[in-house]
Amino acid sequence: MGKEISDGRKAAYYIGGGLQIIGLLVFLSIFYSAATNTGDFRDFVPGQQSGIEAGRKSMMFRGLGGMGLIIAGKVFALIGAKGIAGSGVILDPKQAREDLEPYSRMAGGFVKDALNEAEIDLGREPVQVVMVRCPSCKSLNQEAAKFCQECGVKL
Repeated sequence: MGKEISDGRKAAYYIGGGLQIIGLLVFLSIFYSAATNTGDFRDFVPGQQSGIEAGRKSMMFRGLGGMGLIIAGKVFALIGAKGIAGSGVILDPKQAREDLEPYSRMAGGFVKDALNEAEIDLGREPVQVVMVRCPSCKSLNQEAAKFCQECGVKL
């Protein structure tokens, strides 16, 4: 069989997915903090800034950090799924073809499955089928049909 996706690429894909989930949770924590008026723990640390300004800085940091994690996770997942050349990080068509080979093979497999399901054999000569057009409704019928399958007129 052809080339398989390496374990390193699989790990990058799953790490990217994990980073996206963590980033989303960090980003959504802003809304939880705003709704419950929590998230400002600076009152408990001596010498730290407290009050509304500290809460805003905390929310801004979590918002930007969460978005950064989501973006980084998406990049990791893309590189893991398509490889470094297949994802367009480096421009090397030959390497991109190698990186994307499992997907190309998979697409060909889908076509082969569809042809098998339709019982089409590409290795044999095509069978010619003669159809007769109905003089009344103009629909196509099998050559051996005595009556039109649409309107019932005798052929």
